[in-house]
Amino acid sequence: MKTKKHISLYILLTLLFLLLYIFLAAKPLGKEYHFVPEWKKSIMVSPVQKDLSTAKPVYFKLGQNAGYFTEDGYITTSITYPSKASISSDYYAVYNTEDSRINFYDYKNQEKGVLGVPGYPYFEDDRIFVFMPGGASFAKCNSNGTVLWTNENITPITAFSSKAEYTASGYADGTIRILYNETGIEKTSFAPGGSDYKVILGLDISNDGVFCASISGHNKQRFALTKIENNQAKIVYHQYLDSDLNRRTVVCFCDNDKQIIYNYDGYLGIYNIETQKNTQIKIDTSIISVEETDTLFFVLGKKDRSYTVYIIEKTQTLEGSFTFEADSAFIKTKNNALYVGQDTTISKMKISKE
Repeated sequence: MKTKKHISLYILLTLLFLLLYIFLAAKPLGKEYHFVPEWKKSIMVSPVQKDLSTAKPVYFKLGQNAGYFTEDGYITTSITYPSKASISSDYYAVYNTEDSRINFYDYKNQEKGVLGVPGYPYFEDDRIFVFMPGGASFAKCNSNGTVLWTNENITPITAFSSKAEYTASGYADGTIRILYNETGIEKTSFAPGGSDYKVILGLDISNDGVFCASISGHNKQRFALTKIENNQAKIVYHQYLDSDLNRRTVVCFCDNDKQIIYNYDGYLGIYNIETQKNTQIKIDTSIISVEETDTLFFVLGKKDRSYTVYIIEKTQTLEGSFTFEADSAFIKTKNNALYVGQDTTISKMKISKE
């Protein structure tokens, strides 16, 4: 009888311990990101006619092919070009370096005009630029290709960024010029400096024109964040980098201009303007593009034929990555979906957190 009481007491104590553990010690599992494949399509198909009045298609450039596709996987424009092409969400053009007249088209594949100056067209959303032969000057054109204004210089352009109201250009002599898009008038110019050899290797400007971020120089190369107040430029944050790149690199405002992603040799940097937190993530690729959703950054890096997509939470935490082999690739994001282009195919993955 005594033994049975001891066993019953032991069972009771064990049950109590398990209940206490469940309610006091156990924690719910955290939510994780899920990437669900939705479709994979070839770009080597005949384009289809789709109603594009409600949503713009997504643009792509893979090898010697460029065009547009819809979120449900239809290729609406597909062109193969022998020499060069420029494309954005609004316009595209195919051209040769010897062309004196370059026709350009909109995302509906309708001809919009002829660029009014010879050179190399560059489209950024609905903004149209032409870089002049020689690499030191550029022109801004209107929606039919007529030149609105020209910015002429004698020093080669080494970095460029355009937003809705402002355009920033960086030069081999280490200077940065910020212009009003409407008039071409210079808002301000400055040199981040701090290095023995001056050159701007990468830059971006915030949408409101208040901040400009850059990587510049050789021998004490550095990342600098400059604030423009009353048309005067002041460096509000800078960091000397551990190595000297000898190529152009990516600098990109993200997260509603609150954070800046930048790339230097062996590292991906992320700087938060509001918290002043600066994070370095070690990588072994060169960054070629940055995309984002509401909560994530997607960064595409390249090394030889190997491409890596880094998935980074906006808390500056590396969530993971995946790698694939290709001769050409791209990434795009839209409406919580990730699109990955690889040689002649495009894949869509829906993103959720559960």
